[in-house]
Amino acid sequence: QVAVRLSGWRWRGTDACSTHRKVEGEAVAQAVAALLKGLREEESVLLEALVPTARLPMLPPPPRLPMALRICTVVCRSWGDRPQLCQVACTVGRAEAPVRHGSALPLGLDSSLQQWGLADGAQRKALSGRLREAAEAAMAALIAAEGELKPAQRGGARAHTDVLGVDFLLACVDDTLELVALSANCLRCLETCLLAEGMGHDVGQPAGDVPRLLAECLLHRAQCHLVEGKNILLIGAGGVSKSFVWEAAREYGLRIHLVESDPEHFAAGLVETFLPYDSREHRRDEEHAEHVLEMLRARGLRPDACLSYWDDCVVLTALLCQRLGLPGCPPAAVRLAKQKSRTHQHLQRCRRGRPPPAAFAVPCCRLRGHGDVEQAAGAVPFPAVAKLEFGAGGVGVRLVESAGQCHAHAAQLWHDLRADADHPGIGLGWGNAMLLMEYVPGTEHDVDLVLFEGRLLGAWVSDNGPTRLPAFLETAAVLPSCLPADRQAQLVRAALRCCRACGLHHGVFNVELKLGPAGPRLLEINPRMGGFYLRDWIRAVYGPDLLLVAVLLALGLPPVLPARPAPRQHLAGIMCLASEHGQALRGGVMAALQGLQQRGLVRLNPLFEETGGRYEEPCLNVACAGDSPAEACGRLLGLCQALGIDSPHYPVGHFLSHFK
Repeated sequence: QVAVRLSGWRWRGTDACSTHRKVEGEAVAQAVAALLKGLREEESVLLEALVPTARLPMLPPPPRLPMALRICTVVCRSWGDRPQLCQVACTVGRAEAPVRHGSALPLGLDSSLQQWGLADGAQRKALSGRLREAAEAAMAALIAAEGELKPAQRGGARAHTDVLGVDFLLACVDDTLELVALSANCLRCLETCLLAEGMGHDVGQPAGDVPRLLAECLLHRAQCHLVEGKNILLIGAGGVSKSFVWEAAREYGLRIHLVESDPEHFAAGLVETFLPYDSREHRRDEEHAEHVLEMLRARGLRPDACLSYWDDCVVLTALLCQRLGLPGCPPAAVRLAKQKSRTHQHLQRCRRGRPPPAAFAVPCCRLRGHGDVEQAAGAVPFPAVAKLEFGAGGVGVRLVESAGQCHAHAAQLWHDLRADADHPGIGLGWGNAMLLMEYVPGTEHDVDLVLFEGRLLGAWVSDNGPTRLPAFLETAAVLPSCLPADRQAQLVRAALRCCRACGLHHGVFNVELKLGPAGPRLLEINPRMGGFYLRDWIRAVYGPDLLLVAVLLALGLPPVLPARPAPRQHLAGIMCLASEHGQALRGGVMAALQGLQQRGLVRLNPLFEETGGRYEEPCLNVACAGDSPAEACGRLLGLCQALGIDSPHYPVGHFLSHFK
């Protein structure tokens, strides 16, 4: 049989005008000719084959007349412009004519397949997975097609499809069940799926995800419109690891006014206004804030928001927010979080609550000279961790076994790292004081929090692999966390309690913790968005963009985040070091990795320039995705072995072995 139908925007979602047997050529020609007379511009007549529904063995009672099955799916444009299947509903009808929307009460997919005779649960599950892939592929194709259209062809610069209905038929091809896409529409499929959800509500079934997913999708899109054209005062440009900011700012339509200490920074030509100002001596941030305000007044700039993602500039940013009357954390709270020993000493005094924030603090002492080492050695047991008081990126961190080792490490560090020019971006603008902290055993984790006026809106937990001792260099990581939900909840609650106790109530914060048998212990609070690969990974796995979230919070708007975040994939990544991998990366490995990235097989996050030495930082993060942590880790290990990233001196298999 064949169906004759009209095609064009007026006829989206309509059923066939007539159906005919293929041998009835004259009748088909007459039906087409009749419709051609009434066509308008950009309309046409479609002649389509009618695909018969698969004939499966019927379960008792005895077989009935041949029946047809129409599968309705609703797909929405989710976070990061990714398709997400929202709901499925099936309608059953007689096989001699196409099953129309609304012709019968809908059923769920699993019930329909069982009724049809598909008794094997594994087959039904596999078919459900194939349906998800097919429906989301249809939406992806539409998104790609719309991306190639000019704004006028789409209906406007921001016009696009957010919700799509796709109808499928279950056919039999060479004794194999195949899904055949019938049509794409919106209202009819949405109507059928919402009817199915309402019927489920009648018998006490929990509400489905359609309203929530659609609301999140549309509200997120609305918030993207809200930030467009806003004037953002950005303090500190950062290095190559923050290159994503400029592309994202262009994508969101932000007008960036950048205050940066390096007058030759590559971002100078990528922003609306470049304001070169040397603020590297951060012990004078009060004075710097006044100078920046004078620069703004001289240029007539009135920013809508002020923020920073660069660790050195968080206090200056808080001072500017306060003086401009813009949303942000109090400068005193940011100072408290920035100075690591003060963070822990303050938390040790916070003894209200069950458990109190003091339960997460770690004993530590500040070291401003060698005279402080002996005093600290009496208060902090060895082995201990010695590191910079205002440090960032793990530079200068070291495990020390005795007071003598602490003296030696402090002497070396105070000789090598005196001012910001010695190692830019690691907090030396605050001085090179150190602290001695008790060593905390356990696994290491990052918790990235989103707080709006003290209310927790979102939290993501990632796991870190074993660090390279004695310098505690980060080696590997996975997202989502491999921990059970209750252990992740411990980390999130500990991070939240510590932030609130320090006065951090509004913003995006990165909290580093250790997790042992007795629960979480705090390492440090970074009062800014998580660094390295975290923004990219969270966006790839869960959808939200932490940079956009930070902008919305800086504007005083509560960002819309997934109410029930579900990971789309698992990521496992490994850090590359210039000392271990520099020669290989320069010898063709980097070109191979970039080729794999273009094919979507790896994710690359450039971090720092290739510099080795005593205070080395990772230069690159290489990550692979999978449907499980084991699959992601297996792919990454195979890649590292093939490209020479894995070696006896850098055992990638050992670094990944903790993720179980």
